[in-house]
Amino acid sequence: MSKFKKQKSGDLPAISTASLPDIVFMLLFFFMVATVMREDELKIENKLPNANQVEKLESKNKLIYIYIGKPSAQYQKTYGVTDVIQLGDKISTVEEVQTYVNTKRNDMPEDIQDEMMVSLKVDSGSKVGVLTDVKQELREAMALKINYTAKNGDPMRNVKK
Repeated sequence: MSKFKKQKSGDLPAISTASLPDIVFMLLFFFMVATVMREDELKIENKLPNANQVEKLESKNKLIYIYIGKPSAQYQKTYGVTDVIQLGDKISTVEEVQTYVNTKRNDMPEDIQDEMMVSLKVDSGSKVGVLTDVKQELREAMALKINYTAKNGDPMRNVKK
């Protein structure tokens, strides 16, 4: 006569799924908090030139971005293969730069409008003519604080052989 009885079934108990909704919501909140929405979708080729004296800006809410470069492959049928200007999500003409800058300036809070800066992201293979035209339009729009975005590296790599 034994005191212990052997269990008859060797099946494992069912896995509890009670904590599954908690895990799903925790992952959902993590991705909602960690995800950063991209402001502008690039429609141009934009390989930034190298520079050896690069400084990181402390605040990006005062910046307006203007992209210059050749249209990417999917937009070359529409815009050709010459250098174009992208303002926000739209490929634009030089004449639209002044209106774009003034609109963006007016959208900023009044206390930082004087500190507004235009960041030019110019493709390393772009021609200087388009850049000069954009700078002239910025001058007429009284957007006199300009910076050029570059990546940290050897500037001699920009020189084509």
